[in-house]
Amino acid sequence: MKVSTPTAARTIPGDGGLPLLGYSLDIAQGRMLADLSRYEKYGPVSWLRAFGMKIVSVGGPDAAGEVLQNRDRAFASGPGWSFFIGPFFERGLMLLDFDEHHLHRRIMQEAFTSARLRGYLAAMNHALDVSLDGWQTGAGFRVYPALKQATLDVATRTFMGGELGTEADRLNRAFVDCVRAGTALVRFPVPGLRWWRGLDGRRVLEEYLRPQVAVKRAGTGEDMFSALCHARSEDGDRFTDDDIVNHMIFLLMAAHDTTTITMTSMSYYLAKHLDWQDRCRDESLALGREQVDFDDLDRLPSLDMVARESMRLITPVPAVARRTVKDTEVLGYPIPKDTHVSVSLYAGHHLADVWPDPERFDPERFSPARQEDKAHRNAWMPFGNGVHKCIGLHFGMMQIKAAMHQMLLKYRWRVPDDYTMPIDWVSLPRPKDGLPVRLQPR
Repeated sequence: MKVSTPTAARTIPGDGGLPLLGYSLDIAQGRMLADLSRYEKYGPVSWLRAFGMKIVSVGGPDAAGEVLQNRDRAFASGPGWSFFIGPFFERGLMLLDFDEHHLHRRIMQEAFTSARLRGYLAAMNHALDVSLDGWQTGAGFRVYPALKQATLDVATRTFMGGELGTEADRLNRAFVDCVRAGTALVRFPVPGLRWWRGLDGRRVLEEYLRPQVAVKRAGTGEDMFSALCHARSEDGDRFTDDDIVNHMIFLLMAAHDTTTITMTSMSYYLAKHLDWQDRCRDESLALGREQVDFDDLDRLPSLDMVARESMRLITPVPAVARRTVKDTEVLGYPIPKDTHVSVSLYAGHHLADVWPDPERFDPERFSPARQEDKAHRNAWMPFGNGVHKCIGLHFGMMQIKAAMHQMLLKYRWRVPDDYTMPIDWVSLPRPKDGLPVRLQPR
């Protein structure tokens, strides 16, 4: 991947944006994550200025694939993400690299084996049943906050082995504040501002989790918290108490934020495309049970295609961060050591040369007959790629199918024909209006 001679180097196109501010405001206000204009103007590799530094922006399957597959170990995830979310998700798996990341991932994998996933599903189904039964039918039901509460209930029951009770709202707010703090314009703790709220959210999460570590270590629970406390690699390595707290905070965030986004997107498209809603419901009815079994997960092909298409159109994590640890290049463009790199996953999901009519909702793209996601090995990457590919992807897909199966059996829902869901792209995509639907019992 190295440039062989100085004359072989290509000059990276781009622009610095506004004087002093660069594109900081655009990023802080969520105007760039789902914007293809930069890619259309400059191509798959370009530069910009934001937050007082030069950032190389990378998009499209070839360029993004080079960075994420990271064959010459030039791109580090930890230093890239630390600038944005380091104080709030300190030493989570996504913020570790190379040998240390490999060690932690090997230990953590013990919490995501097929046997463990089977064990989590019963608690997951129970939490979903209780949450969804409490939904209020009628016009104006807001799907996003209801699903966010349901997935937080699932995450805490599955991960923690219990219920949050009166702590639920406070912890949910803490997670939201930690995630949104990453795009703060003022990046020091001014009371009331985004960065300060993120630090306070981190404190709330630590104070909730840390006292429980000793109890989980001493117990024999089947929840993920217990699994992390008892997990060991084949060489006998185990997590410290600090490791467990750090990983739990990150996993709880990832488990309920990204799945909420995906299920909200699926709910939106199924409300707009009632033929697909009926098709998915028919497959769920054919299972003959109110809650999915682990072996049912591959028997919902239409729901699987809707999930994949929804993640393509509204990518739950639209971009990932890296920082170079040595001089390298992407597609022949030289990138010096200590350069921040932003990898757009969203861009690769919306390119017409990869996805015909890319803005159209068309789950059949993922059918065995078409397999548009196989047109390029990096065409579809909502879970990332390379060594940092999401460790919880199978857990996430299990939760999505379990929840949507119950939702389809309990309810029908729709939106007006002229409705388009407005999306807030600050940090992670979410509907500005909460996605109001007309919810009807079946």
